[in-house]
Amino acid sequence: MVPRLEFRGAPRPVRVMLRLLLGMFCVAGGPSVTARGESIECVKTAAFFAAPDSPDYRKYAPDREVLLTHLALDITPDFKRRTVQGRATLQLKANARPVREVRLDAVDLRVRSVEATPPVEAYQVTDEALIVTFARDLPAGEQARVTVAYEAEPQRGLYFRTPELGYKPGDTHLFTQGEEIEARHWYPALDFPNQFFASEIICRVPEGMTVISNGRLIGQTREPSGLTAFHWRQDKPHVNYLVTLVAGYFKTLEDRYRDIPLAFHTPPSDFPQAAHSFRGTREMLAFFEQEIGVPYPWAKYDQVVVHDFVAGGMENTSATTLTDRTLFTEATENIRNSEGLVSHELAHQWFGNLVTCKDWSHIWLNEGFATYYESLWTAYRHGRNDMLYELYHRARQIASRTNETTPIVRRTFSDPGEMFNHLAYGKGGWVLHMLRAQLGEDLFRRGIRAYLERHAHGNVVTDDLRRALEEVSGKTLDPFFDQWVYHGGLPTSEVSWSWDQQRRLARVTVRQTQAVNDQVLLFSFPLTIRFKGSFGVVEQTVRISSRQEDFHFPLESAPEIVRLDPEYTLLARIQFPLSRAMAHAQLKDSSDVIGRLLAIEDLGRRRDREAVAKLKEVLNTDEFYGVRIEAARALRAIHSDESLSALVSSRNQADARVRRQVAEEIGRFYHPDALEAAREMARSERNPAIRAEAIKALGAYGEAGVRNTLLEFLNSDSYRNELAEAALEGIRASDDPFFVGLLLEILARREADFTTRGLAQGIETLAWVARNESQKDNVREFILRHVNSPKRRIQIASLKALGLLGDWKAAPILERFASAAEKTPQREAAESALRKLRDERKPAEELQSLRQEVLELKKAGREASQTLESLKKQVQALSAQTTKSGRRAPPALRSPKQSEP
Repeated sequence: MVPRLEFRGAPRPVRVMLRLLLGMFCVAGGPSVTARGESIECVKTAAFFAAPDSPDYRKYAPDREVLLTHLALDITPDFKRRTVQGRATLQLKANARPVREVRLDAVDLRVRSVEATPPVEAYQVTDEALIVTFARDLPAGEQARVTVAYEAEPQRGLYFRTPELGYKPGDTHLFTQGEEIEARHWYPALDFPNQFFASEIICRVPEGMTVISNGRLIGQTREPSGLTAFHWRQDKPHVNYLVTLVAGYFKTLEDRYRDIPLAFHTPPSDFPQAAHSFRGTREMLAFFEQEIGVPYPWAKYDQVVVHDFVAGGMENTSATTLTDRTLFTEATENIRNSEGLVSHELAHQWFGNLVTCKDWSHIWLNEGFATYYESLWTAYRHGRNDMLYELYHRARQIASRTNETTPIVRRTFSDPGEMFNHLAYGKGGWVLHMLRAQLGEDLFRRGIRAYLERHAHGNVVTDDLRRALEEVSGKTLDPFFDQWVYHGGLPTSEVSWSWDQQRRLARVTVRQTQAVNDQVLLFSFPLTIRFKGSFGVVEQTVRISSRQEDFHFPLESAPEIVRLDPEYTLLARIQFPLSRAMAHAQLKDSSDVIGRLLAIEDLGRRRDREAVAKLKEVLNTDEFYGVRIEAARALRAIHSDESLSALVSSRNQADARVRRQVAEEIGRFYHPDALEAAREMARSERNPAIRAEAIKALGAYGEAGVRNTLLEFLNSDSYRNELAEAALEGIRASDDPFFVGLLLEILARREADFTTRGLAQGIETLAWVARNESQKDNVREFILRHVNSPKRRIQIASLKALGLLGDWKAAPILERFASAAEKTPQREAAESALRKLRDERKPAEELQSLRQEVLELKKAGREASQTLESLKKQVQALSAQTTKSGRRAPPALRSPKQSEP
């Protein structure tokens, strides 16, 4: 259907204006406009007419007119020029119907030639695609081979880390990142996760470098050119975003699990910390095989640490890429480890790689599974309480979004990256946790195994998981998936209870209060209620399915504890006020870690001395570190002199995680005792992570001694410059212009010592503390030297810093970045900085305008007074003349009361 805009009877100027406006829309990418007498026909385009509820807006997997069966890449990187020469050979097969033309995703590739069998009639290169037209139709089922020779200078998808970019010469390397759709920036591809194919990569690098990719290393050959060619082959099919290439100088740790080679690679300068992050990988593999019931599906497992990775980790098939920020020293004790990241990415080798979501709307099947199996590893390795504590934090984060109505699976998104959020990760993991609890661990495992085996090396959608679990359990799971996955929100319940002594009945009332609409349903879910008292333990599970329901439980005596969802298997917002006695009883229950956490929440809201005393006791005696951490947070939230005293006296914690939390919470007070405690920890604490918290806390105090301490740590050496970066945070918190000149000198002198993140932080801190100075030229010039940094993060930070500095002289430079044709993070940073400059200038301009208006009013007042005085004199003269002639004089003219404006 073609939309038609009618304007019969409208005046001719209106019709002309309509045509002009619609023509402008057309030029801007809107509808194609055709004038036909008294109407305008608009040929609809998705970009202009697509609304969130329209088919053009909803995202689906593309048609598979051709099937990619094999991809071969031959890559020669130029580390100096940060370019690649490539030769991509794609083996394709017409799927169901004859095909004459193939469209490959290819962004900014300089294509030199295209060859194919059958022969190529023509090819077209655009900014985003390579379109190949064959000389004849390719019948259904017939294979074609397309070879593309090209060059690229990738801005995304493939990233260099070289001395020219400010990295250490001995650590030179490159890495790729395919997810979501970035591979197209360095080779032509069918770049969507509904194509499965085998792949191989040959990469030629200078002598001494290493290449890591998917699958098995087939060969390593020294060539006459002096380059070494590494040949990797991935025989089992996978999808495009999982293709990886990492090349450069690396050192390697090796291990083995059964017949599966394991390796952990880092740039040479990071190698001393490699073993800390690599440990546990073999044990994780064994655990996941046992828990999942499906053997590890790939030829080997490599983990490669790279500098300034674009994410935390990426689960490329058999070769995960990790951020260098996961590395740590033993000095941090148990505060830092890589287990969460390593286990998450390893779980993806089954969930995401062996089976892959058909399109991005089902990405939770990748990320939710990896998140939950990360927690299952935590339970196996550290105990169930640690897993429950992880789930507790995720639940609080999800529940805090009180207006959230978006479902986990949805098709209304503008960009695939929007789907990688708390719904896919945290809520997706919780959905699996609830399924496991409701089905039982054994049935859940059987269902997951059936799901993986049935769809191995293929696509999955949410219904595939539902069907597998239904088949093994015999349960109908449509209602579960409908409310938890295909609709949004959470059950929000107000729960109360009462005790009838005469009838010896406990009554529990549950009322669902969430708004019910097309996005959020009235939930139906099992709720276990546990009573504890002198009678022992009584537990019963009821089903909640109405707005309000009452349940009655016969008990021998009044319970001391009433616990809802005691095994923590329900994701919900539950308001269930505790009496003081019940909160105290829950705190003593060593078998119920979630009950103790909920009691701490209750005590934190009471804010009295008794609550402070109880929290202090928990902070120093509870057996579980997570409970002690939450007690420290609750004491800070109370924010009284008594709660600060409790924290200061509780610094001597054996568990470094709790010790750091206490330090952090003390730092949130402004008090002489907090200052003294922070000073003491900064001087005597050996753990750098805890010391960093103390250093940050000092920034709130403007004493000379604090200034000297911050400068001392700003000049100190530590792993990844952690203590210097903490000093930067302290300096920013101080907002003290005393530091401007010293920061300029230290940042210039120590620039190479800082991480990219640290230098970016330093530039923004400098702008912040200098923003109220009258003379900003030196600071502005320093920042301007970094706006063209080859490191994108530094460039963005510098542009933001110019906005923070508030120096209008930087506006012309910001205008140049803001006028870039393509929407980039740099352009957005420049636009934001310009808005900030204009917002700061506007009040000054308005004040000047107001002053001018006042001056003009004063001038007008003076002129009016002079005019009035002249009129008075004229009247008086006229009156005198009239009196002499015998006429009666008029009343005197009264001037109004005037005041200076």
